[in-house]
Amino acid sequence: MSIPAAVVTLPTTPFPPIAVGFMGLGTGYLIYGTQELFGFPSRGDEGVDYGTGIWGIWMPGFMQFFTGIFLFLALTLFGTLASPPLYMTALAFTAYGVHWVAMGWNRIHGVDPRVNVGMTVAFMLISILGIIVFFKAHDAPVGALFIGLLGVYVADFFASLKPNLPGVGEVAEKVLGLFHLGTGFWLMYLMFATVLNFTLKYTLPL
Repeated sequence: MSIPAAVVTLPTTPFPPIAVGFMGLGTGYLIYGTQELFGFPSRGDEGVDYGTGIWGIWMPGFMQFFTGIFLFLALTLFGTLASPPLYMTALAFTAYGVHWVAMGWNRIHGVDPRVNVGMTVAFMLISILGIIVFFKAHDAPVGALFIGLLGVYVADFFASLKPNLPGVGEVAEKVLGLFHLGTGFWLMYLMFATVLNFTLKYTLPL
């Protein structure tokens, strides 16, 4: 006896949760960027590293990972999304989300920053990939986001070498903070544009 396979067709969703990912990453960048650029609060206090580590795990970590997994499931398993550039979005949110969980954990435990050097190279490459995909897809605002992300990881590469190159590392850390803050505020714009376009039918560039 054979049992026919049940076929479930789900409608396409007009509301992918990309604002969640933008909000999470933007919050992490504003927290970390303030510390890197202005030294506030100072990392001399063990409790500061613990607090920023927790924020890193839950905001840019969990919120991006949730968004990335949702997008991958919607694209590949449920068929409720079909826009090809969202594949790049899903990849980025998933990768950056896991990355931030690791970054937050390392911050809590005071891990040597030099272990980040190889990571920065990988994330430079995924940032370049995002630039190619979104500018080719005529999505300049998100393409600009990936330019900011590329700047973050170029600066982070040199900031990670601070134990060996203290002068270069200190300057790079300030530059990293600048890129974190600038990109963080751009992420907040993208969050606003996404929500206002979806809910109130605004036509903000996105």
